Amino acid sequence: MQYLNLTQLKKPVATIFTLTLIIALHLPVTLTAQSGSWQQNVEYTMEIDMDAAANQFSGTQKLVYHNNSPDTLNRVFYHLFFNAFQPNSMMDKRSRTIADPDRRVTDRIYHYDETEIGYQKVNLMKQNGYEIDFTIKGTIMEVHLHQPIAPGEKVVFEMEFEAQVPLQTRRSGRDNAEGIRFSMAQWYPKIAAYDEKGWYPEPYIGREFYAPFGTFDVTIHIDRSYVVAAGSILKNPEEVGFGYVADENARLPEGEKLTWHFRSENVHDFMWAADPDYTHTTAQVPDGPLLRFFYQTDPVVENAADDQQERLLANWEALPDYTVKAFEYMNERYGIYPYEEYVVIQGGDGGMEYTMGTLITGNRTFQSLVGVTVHELVHAWYEGAIATNEIYDQWIDEGFTTYVSAFIMNELFNDGEGDPMLSRYNGYFRLVESGLEEPMHLHADHYVTNMAYGMASYTKGAIFLHQLGYVIGENALQRTLKRFFEDWKFRHPTGQDFIRIAERESGIELNWYYDYWINTTKTIDYAISDVLSAGESTTVILERAGLMPMPLDVEVEFADGEIVHHYIPMRIMWGQKENELSDVKRYTEEDWPWVFPEYEFIIDRPKDEIVRIEIDPSLRMADINRVNNIWEPASEESDSPYETE
Repeated sequence: MQYLNLTQLKKPVATIFTLTLIIALHLPVTLTAQSGSWQQNVEYTMEIDMDAAANQFSGTQKLVYHNNSPDTLNRVFYHLFFNAFQPNSMMDKRSRTIADPDRRVTDRIYHYDETEIGYQKVNLMKQNGYEIDFTIKGTIMEVHLHQPIAPGEKVVFEMEFEAQVPLQTRRSGRDNAEGIRFSMAQWYPKIAAYDEKGWYPEPYIGREFYAPFGTFDVTIHIDRSYVVAAGSILKNPEEVGFGYVADENARLPEGEKLTWHFRSENVHDFMWAADPDYTHTTAQVPDGPLLRFFYQTDPVVENAADDQQERLLANWEALPDYTVKAFEYMNERYGIYPYEEYVVIQGGDGGMEYTMGTLITGNRTFQSLVGVTVHELVHAWYEGAIATNEIYDQWIDEGFTTYVSAFIMNELFNDGEGDPMLSRYNGYFRLVESGLEEPMHLHADHYVTNMAYGMASYTKGAIFLHQLGYVIGENALQRTLKRFFEDWKFRHPTGQDFIRIAERESGIELNWYYDYWINTTKTIDYAISDVLSAGESTTVILERAGLMPMPLDVEVEFADGEIVHHYIPMRIMWGQKENELSDVKRYTEEDWPWVFPEYEFIIDRPKDEIVRIEIDPSLRMADINRVNNIWEPASEESDSPYETE
């Protein structure tokens, strides 16, 4: 089976993986892939009582917190996410002052009345049975401990809280544009992450999340007319008549509720949704998880024409088959999904990933519905199981997901033709030209513009992988991605952990690549500056016009149809990639010391026999000026698939 299918790159050698790995869901999460490293562990037990008519709920939370760090903790922090949805919150103020606000937020929060805002109020907090004080500032609560938490110690926090679900604004809320009553994401008081860099008491302004792995045991009491869907395993399906939607004549007396009990392990979050009109269907991934789908059927679109509503329902009915194919693709190429179930839920404000499921809007074309589902399910590998620190390394989750989902969609809808990453490169080139680019390794909330954040996280993160395939070879890249998942699932790796695996799989030193692409905005621009006749041979002079150095693949085409490659590694790589094109002769030239602005090599045929010389014919190098990458006789011009304006 082929990993990738690129127009300018020969298909890699077929590789068949036998799926024999047995995943144990009860792995001790304190283990890591490096000796001496550690991570915190949590055990949540929550019970909430939902007043659906008032859009409010009260709850209790017991949190067993395992301090596996070598540090004594003198305080802890919790996130109270719903407090962001109040006038003059940090989320509101940021949205009203940033140059390019998220269209889903803009100034909406500023105009919310008391019934539309969100809030989370903590009424009681205990540590090991002792009542303790706390300080709340916006979306963060600082807990003043009864006594410090020593290294290796386990502590029990107990909490009583109440909350109001905000009008659907960003990710979570009530009554979204498609009529879903409750999209319950970031809905509970959640302890902040603590790692070797300390606590992450980051206010909720709009970006991604970072939290410790553990167990979630959640009980939800809600009016029996609601169907509850969650990114977790339902433990009492018989009691709730799972998938059953009551009609008006079958409702129990007013106020009577059903109890839904969910439990999940080795996860770092719990998301759920509820609506009276949900339809529930399932699909089974062969040798994989059970997939669940929840979507609304009455109404799908307000005042929709019958044929439009029928098309939208047909889209949801066709979605499971495509989702199964996407899971099979991921399981074979990138690692086996490690949980028993995955749920796709209509809700939220677009598409947002959670460990065992996603909230997506559903009023879309079929390809759009499949696209958002594929993107979010790929997150189950990178945001869910691998779970990097998305405050600073959000480009790993978003970028890797963007890269992989592009190829899945290409296979599902385009029969594997072409390179689906080209449009991402064009977006990057436009960003460079705009002058708004910022480095990828920044705090996710501190980008000057939303565009710069999106391009750094999604686009440049995806190009990081595609271009790495150019540097180390496609097969080495695919081995790296698979090994990354197997070595680091449930362990919060960093970008450096990924690059170390790439080095081991390729035999190439890659610190330079990571530093330039992740930590700077330096760009790549190589040129063929001159082609000189030397009798029966030809001298090619190359120029590094950009500040970021790269190894080069240079393709030479002759008038008789022969094509050869000249491969120029960099000296700081201390290695070279394998020849990706087995039917094309490759000459490995002397390595290029990056401080030299020019480089030359010899072609052992006369100049008048050469019809084309091209740097990077596979188009995977993010060279910002491809016009100067191609030399042809003066009477001819070449076309580039890249935009040059």
